[in-house]
Amino acid sequence: MLLAIPTATIVLIVVVIVLVALVIALYFLGKKAETRQAEQAEQMEAVAQNVSMLIIDKKYLRLKESGLPEQVIAQVPWYSKRAKLPIVKAKVGPQIMTLIADNTIFDELPVKKEVKARVSGMYITSVSGLHGKIQKDEEKKKGLRAWLNRKQKELKK
Repeated sequence: MLLAIPTATIVLIVVVIVLVALVIALYFLGKKAETRQAEQAEQMEAVAQNVSMLIIDKKYLRLKESGLPEQVIAQVPWYSKRAKLPIVKAKVGPQIMTLIADNTIFDELPVKKEVKARVSGMYITSVSGLHGKIQKDEEKKKGLRAWLNRKQKELKK
């Protein structure tokens, strides 16, 4: 008689083998996506321009509501069409444009102020103040304790 291995052990071994294969596959897919992202960042940096603009409005909007051209919306994959994007309406020269901001700089963009931005196509990659530094808005802390502290400070005033 062969080795009497319980079925639970066999199932556990199969599950571990599948998980190891999955981790290996995700590692190689992640490495491939990382190189692709580095190439795209390099291409965007090659065509980027410094532009001074007056930021009129900024919002997180769905692609359909953003006011972007139909050609841009048609090129977006189906799985990304429902995601909300950081959309910026800005006056660049004499015309008003709708641009997409990078998520990392979206909070730094001041509304109703003129800034110098690094723009690659319709994508704002970085921003700096045209007249002095950009002031960051104080982020409100969330939660009950932060709310109580704010109320206490208001009452002391």
